[in-house]
Amino acid sequence: MTRDTDVVVVGGGQAGLAAGYHLRRQGGLDFVVLDADPAPGGSWQHMWESLHLFSPAQYSSLPGRLMPSQAGETYPDAGHVVDYLIDYEKRYDLPVQHGTRVDAVRRNGERLLVEADSGTWRARAVITATGTWSRPFLPVVPGRGVFTGRQLHTVNYRSSADFAGQRVLVVGGGNSGAQITADLALDGHVEVTWVTQRSPRFLADDIDGRALFDVATARRRAFDEGTADTGGVASLGDIVAVPPVRAARDAGLLQAKPMFSRLTADGARWADGSHIGADAVIWCTGFRPALAHLAPLNLRPRGHISTDGTRSLGEPRLHLLGYGDWTGPASATLIGVGRPARDAARDIAQLVSG
Repeated sequence: MTRDTDVVVVGGGQAGLAAGYHLRRQGGLDFVVLDADPAPGGSWQHMWESLHLFSPAQYSSLPGRLMPSQAGETYPDAGHVVDYLIDYEKRYDLPVQHGTRVDAVRRNGERLLVEADSGTWRARAVITATGTWSRPFLPVVPGRGVFTGRQLHTVNYRSSADFAGQRVLVVGGGNSGAQITADLALDGHVEVTWVTQRSPRFLADDIDGRALFDVATARRRAFDEGTADTGGVASLGDIVAVPPVRAARDAGLLQAKPMFSRLTADGARWADGSHIGADAVIWCTGFRPALAHLAPLNLRPRGHISTDGTRSLGEPRLHLLGYGDWTGPASATLIGVGRPARDAARDIAQLVSG
């Protein structure tokens, strides 16, 4: 079955919902949001139990609707974010079809064909907002196939209770690596070793998501105005000192070891010959944009889709939203995705009306 519409939004997480909000505000646009998850809440419904936001609720809101505060919490937990996204979707009556996986986007004359497991849409424009959570990155490390213990990525981690009495290696020097290491270390029943490619760089304790958004926005403004690069968030550090990370750090529990040279059957070995036994390895090694559905458009000859703001330079009917600073300052965050979503909706409205 093939259906016609003005816009298809691929992905129903925070970026997809922000896109839907602004498409609705344009008026007169027919659109649908296709989301692979069977339930609302985006990737937040899959996060580990102890995860909290970097920012207070009022600084973590999508356009049009402030996130309410969570009782007893300065920084809301992931479950509170899920509740907020569910309410947001209902409040604005956004046409989200959950449990619908998009397989491909193709050119079809003046339209784009969006092929999903439930049918095909012919659209004047497409916004892809699939994020990165479904595409975890695992590095090539000698011995990874030899290790006999459990190996999992950030996406599979839920709770320190799953590792009680075990020896765990956490690999990765970003926020997820620090937070999961802190979660395991503060549990008191896990022997955890944190391994990073370079020495961890903690941001100052008073910096949270509010300041990071301002820094990212200032950097984008500098690019637009042709002034000197401010260095952005990366110039400040890699790890936000959220309360659990700060507690573990101050207790001396976040002492990182340099990257090992290889995994062995029962642990990891370093270049100096030292060895640490391990029952599990948690790879907190980041993600890549989930863009396999765009392969038929042949937009990545060098492994990256070139954009002007959110609009693809190789296919102007396509917009990319929420993948990071290259699709809008802080666009992978709740507070940051609103502005590029608004700009994409305006651009599409002009395209459709023209």
